[in-house]
Amino acid sequence: MIRHTIDVLMEIHVINYGQQEQKEGGKMSTYIMTDIHGHYDDMKEMFEKIGFSADDRLICAGDYIDKGPKSYEMLRWMEAPGENVILVRGNHDEEFACYVELMITISKKAGLKTDDAVDTLTAYQALWQICSYFDCYGTVRYLIEEKKVTLRRLKQWAVCIRNMPYYHEIMMDGRRCIIVHAGYVESLERLKGAQTDVSYDSLKKFYLTARDDAYVYGGMEHGMILAGHTPTTAIDELPFNHGRVYRAYDEKTDCIFYDLDCGYGFKESSPEARLACLRLEDEKIFYVQNG
Repeated sequence: MIRHTIDVLMEIHVINYGQQEQKEGGKMSTYIMTDIHGHYDDMKEMFEKIGFSADDRLICAGDYIDKGPKSYEMLRWMEAPGENVILVRGNHDEEFACYVELMITISKKAGLKTDDAVDTLTAYQALWQICSYFDCYGTVRYLIEEKKVTLRRLKQWAVCIRNMPYYHEIMMDGRRCIIVHAGYVESLERLKGAQTDVSYDSLKKFYLTARDDAYVYGGMEHGMILAGHTPTTAIDELPFNHGRVYRAYDEKTDCIFYDLDCGYGFKESSPEARLACLRLEDEKIFYVQNG
């Protein structure tokens, strides 16, 4: 059973992982999750389901916020998720950090205070007027207006995100496993002359935004790519699988591909959406069902 406590004074969510359920051979397990999108309670339910403990490790592939109702709780958890948790950044997290940094720039130029609630809202409104693609999910506005978060606090979360890697690599049974938000390719040279859906001027863009390209042109020799970003509920996308985990295998390169984004960011509008978690040692999949 998992015990949950909140350190109110430090304003950090602390999840104490208790003794897990008995697992085969009592070995440590490695779990992969992605695209939680503000569904903090459902993430905790998944921890209960898999019997996650301090003896295990969890690697999350980004997009912790936006869309769902508890981005605030997710941001607080992200500050101190535990020594056995590795957080990889997603495109929504990257955008959040960019928004905050732009607000800081405006605040400095206007002589506003970062620890003042009114000045924080002023900086937000100024950016809203000049940036057409800003806070389209309303997360920053919600934090400022409903949770009374100041720019100084937003900056702390932005720094936390900037410290996250774009991908994380581990070895499992002699196979290189890359946990990344959208897709992985070892070099942009591999994309030269390819009929990609979009152009990629950096590896970062591929890591954060690749969709079908991740499965057509991505991968590596004798590897495994574990990603999200592209909902498997999206009928017009290659990894469409009715809201279940998508798995593909490239015989030519001996590379396994997983898409673990089962559309939970669209939980409220997609009955097929699920929150997925994969146990890497045996590739067993767990789901928290929608509804």
